[in-house]
Amino acid sequence: MRLLIVEDEDRLARQLAAAFEACGYAVDLAFDGETADFRLETERYDAAILDLGLPKIDGLVVLQRCRSAANPVPILVLTARGSWHQKVEGIDAGADDYVVKPFQVEEVMARVRALIRRAAGQLQNELRHGALTLDPRTAKVTLDSAPVRLTSHEYRVLSYLMHHRERIVSQTELIEHIYAQSFERGSNTIEVFIGRLRRKLGPASIETVRGLGYRIGVP
Repeated sequence: MRLLIVEDEDRLARQLAAAFEACGYAVDLAFDGETADFRLETERYDAAILDLGLPKIDGLVVLQRCRSAANPVPILVLTARGSWHQKVEGIDAGADDYVVKPFQVEEVMARVRALIRRAAGQLQNELRHGALTLDPRTAKVTLDSAPVRLTSHEYRVLSYLMHHRERIVSQTELIEHIYAQSFERGSNTIEVFIGRLRRKLGPASIETVRGLGYRIGVP
């Protein structure tokens, strides 16, 4: 899953990024509203964390522009303690949730996971498909209760397919959602990751729908 973190405090932004990357997310950072506005306009994300007090363009303006462009990305707003009016303005502008500073990183991660689950129509913390289980909280995958070791990119491919297991996912969509913006993307690498996942999970674990893309196989 791919995440945008918009926070002008460098240390906090990188702390959040490291925590999410450790759990298998591809993370892009923006340290001002102008960069955030551009990223949200040109890239596709599964969720965004948006601080409202940003240089260049205010976070609330970034949020309003995002929603005016009909961008449905789930957005978690960060607000300063006591700024109740910012919470109200943020929610009215289209924020999906908010967290008050100072906060625990674990709370932010839990709320982002919930937003992604909700956007994908999932209700449970763990994603299950037959004997296959994926836990986004720990980035652990099991098959018939036995742990499966995956590389970070194999995990991202599987996680995205599991979150959207009711539909076919195109190769282009996978590329857009498993790589950070700074990563050199290549379409053939998706085929490599799919092949590796089939070897680890079984040849029928991921189905190729010719000309359309991939989906989780019949359990």
